[in-house]
Amino acid sequence: MKFVDPKNDFAFKKIFGDETKKEILISLLNAILDFKGKKTIVSLEILNPFQVPKIPDLKNTILDIRAKNQDNEEFIVEMQKKDLNNFEKRSLYYTSKAYVAQLDKREDYSLLNKVYFIGILNFNMFKDEIINNTQDNDAYISRHLILNKKTLKQEIKDFEFTFIELKKFKKELSQLDTILDKWIYFIKNANDLTMIPAQYETLEEFKEAFIVANQLNWDKDEIEVYDYVKKNEIDDINALKTAEEKGVVKGIEQGIEQERLNSEKRLIDIANNLLDILDDETIALKTGLNIVTVANLRKK
Repeated sequence: MKFVDPKNDFAFKKIFGDETKKEILISLLNAILDFKGKKTIVSLEILNPFQVPKIPDLKNTILDIRAKNQDNEEFIVEMQKKDLNNFEKRSLYYTSKAYVAQLDKREDYSLLNKVYFIGILNFNMFKDEIINNTQDNDAYISRHLILNKKTLKQEIKDFEFTFIELKKFKKELSQLDTILDKWIYFIKNANDLTMIPAQYETLEEFKEAFIVANQLNWDKDEIEVYDYVKKNEIDDINALKTAEEKGVVKGIEQGIEQERLNSEKRLIDIANNLLDILDDETIALKTGLNIVTVANLRKK
């Protein structure tokens, strides 16, 4: 078997955004948000169902996932492969925009429902937390709420943000204890697998996810869009790498030039101090400055 990379924007949307396979997204959301009991999501409406975009229009296609549960709470799930900076501001923007969009001009604020933002990131967004000199095993996932600074109570509840940093997830197959562990491992590593691991075989939603991720089940148009997104990701990475390398070289050149200017300034200061006691030729010999430069210093 050859599985696609779920971190690819298009593949992520196909796996988790299919209206006919909502149990996959329901399982993912319940695991990430730790929903249990009455909070458990039992039904979802996917607000932007999966469809194959035409490549010329791909840049204008929203590839994230938006869904609404049985309580009309809204969920935004975004897979972000590249660090484009200011992702925290983008998450605030997306969430507030979805919140405001719930009302038209004639409705009242009591009709507004909670919005959850989930960012699954293929880069590190926050510094690792070290507690009692021990690395937190769950440092890859962080939940952000609006809290009362004094009481630490969550009194404003309509916004919640959860970020998953895939690079901080270090567990191997044998260490996957929870449904969340299994989903994060799937998203991070499915592209490297050649068969469905035994740890997943008894879980229906995972079996379905692996079936969707199997490239043999994709049609020609889907493969074309997947490869197009993948190529753009590689081009962006190479462009960033080239820019960084050029920046390093330019920085070195600027550093050398600055050091040369600083050195020349120090030699000129020394030469100025010697003008009253030595001739121009001797000063030039001692400092390494051009004799014309020394002569000009004496004229000044």
